[in-house]
Amino acid sequence: MGPAGSGKSTYCHAIQDHCATLGHIRRRTVHVANLDPAAENFSYDVSFDIRDLISADDVMEELDLGPNGSLIYCMEYLLENMDWLYDEMDKFGDDEYVILDCPGQLELYTVRPVMRKIVDQMRMWGFESSMASVFVVDSTFVCDAPKMISGALLSLSAMISIELPHINILSKCDLVDEDTIERILDVGSATQLWNMEESRISSLEHGLTSEEVLSIGESRRKRNRLTEMICSVLDDYTMTSFIPLNIMDEDSIDHVLMHVDHNIQYGEDTEVKGADMNDETGDFEEE
Repeated sequence: MGPAGSGKSTYCHAIQDHCATLGHIRRRTVHVANLDPAAENFSYDVSFDIRDLISADDVMEELDLGPNGSLIYCMEYLLENMDWLYDEMDKFGDDEYVILDCPGQLELYTVRPVMRKIVDQMRMWGFESSMASVFVVDSTFVCDAPKMISGALLSLSAMISIELPHINILSKCDLVDEDTIERILDVGSATQLWNMEESRISSLEHGLTSEEVLSIGESRRKRNRLTEMICSVLDDYTMTSFIPLNIMDEDSIDHVLMHVDHNIQYGEDTEVKGADMNDETGDFEEE
């Protein structure tokens, strides 16, 4: 999950490729399914695609709806035809690893109960103990305190709405200075982060006249009170930590994967694969 353009499909592709190159004990085939009816292109191998059931482009053309309305219509249509999703999911074995690449319209997670109803239905199918939500936020947000706070608030809203084990990922870390990311993540408090932003803004005001400062003072005070309340909510929940993901770094991908595996307890009931030695060649062979 995550806002449009945050890197959800790139995350899916990175995990799929990474898992295919792991050692024989941890290697797995990752199935990625597209649940975004407005998707156009993606680089991962698609196991099944909601556009085979309904697509946003067809809805826009036939019902004369806009992009947002057509996307909501498609997801509500999926809710009415969940047997399609069940049939697709039923093709996988109990121990197979599946990622659902979801739409980027946050209204589906935080305002309308569409995604919650889909998750609830999957719980009834018996997937509850093996599901987790991954919320992806663009790491360029960390360079802007208000955007970082906004991203954390959206993540918290989605987590409360979906009610699944939840992992927050900062994507595109290869595009942002590593020291900047570490400095922001080390803060650990939305209130402290906002205080740092306030100090930065105050330093910029030194170049303004007293009249200019007064003209923006009242609006700033109102905005600050609201922002401070939002920050206190984030700090009270203390559930919005982020894990940085650099798709150019295999260790970074593996770190993210281990966090997700821990949340879904992946592989805990799987027999450990061994290796037998070939007496003729002296090499180990997988069972």
